[in-house]
Amino acid sequence: MNNGSTILTVLLNFRTADMTLQALESAVREMADISGAITVVDNDSGDGSYEKIRDTVLARGWDRVRVVASGNNGGFGAGNNVAIRLGLPDGSAPDFVYLLNSDAFPEPGSLRVLLDAMQMHPKCGFAGGYTFGQDGVYHNTAFRFPSIFSEFESAARTGPVSRLLRRHIVAIPEPSDSMDVDWLAGASLLIRRQTLDDIGLFDEKFFLYFEETDLCLRAQRAGWHCRYVKESRIMHIGSVSTGMKSWKRMPGYWFDSRLWYYTKNHGALYAGLATLAYLAGSMLLMLRQALGTKRAHGPERFLSDLVSHAVRCLWQRKLVGGRPTKSA
Repeated sequence: MNNGSTILTVLLNFRTADMTLQALESAVREMADISGAITVVDNDSGDGSYEKIRDTVLARGWDRVRVVASGNNGGFGAGNNVAIRLGLPDGSAPDFVYLLNSDAFPEPGSLRVLLDAMQMHPKCGFAGGYTFGQDGVYHNTAFRFPSIFSEFESAARTGPVSRLLRRHIVAIPEPSDSMDVDWLAGASLLIRRQTLDDIGLFDEKFFLYFEETDLCLRAQRAGWHCRYVKESRIMHIGSVSTGMKSWKRMPGYWFDSRLWYYTKNHGALYAGLATLAYLAGSMLLMLRQALGTKRAHGPERFLSDLVSHAVRCLWQRKLVGGRPTKSA
């Protein structure tokens, strides 16, 4: 059920040329019977990735694939925006944009399933599928919007609190069927171009993290919704470009993005209350740890980094957008 719709598939590469080429091969297969094109954006890797991907595309004869260099690593949103602004090779705008991570591999027919779902739901602005790891275990990709309540719950990590605030927990438990959700991860995400026309592209103040959340919230406020489509299946390794799995502490740009998300969408007061809520939840967790009923886990010095970041931004009287900082 294509109805002549066109899709621009976008892959963003940062120093993962070999894996990006594997994901690109999956994208070429998924686009075989769909009108449109594929754009690979090298996000200023500086390691020969651009040349390797470009030369491989030429050697494989993938004439529907374009490889471009961003010229600057502005982050996830900025890199994808480069391709979206370029549009299709003939200069026209596609009907849909499909974002595929360089470490994500859709099963055959997964893109078609997302496209069919979008065409069945005219006010659906975003569609994403069931995502699993190399071990076959489900990965959370369907979420609720973060809030003061979710901040408290995520810090407290306490049974009674989690049960009381279960409707505010950001990560939705594995859905048993397709359903509407607040926002979806960008590893495999089909976006209606009309939605982007209405709300704009990714906010490039987010360097990394919270950019999909912000985009989906803006869309919801404009009357669009997000759909989790269980029948579309994607294997996702996760955090290859960012190195998140090896982080001992959260980087400064994560705190920048979090603060900008709350401030931009809910105001400075709400952003402060969200941080206080996390602090209160952490106090409850520390009490349980002191009583020996809970073990500590998570990134090192997360709470102190969160508080020091908030205090520093308050002291400087500025609310930063997601750019890398030297902190954390």
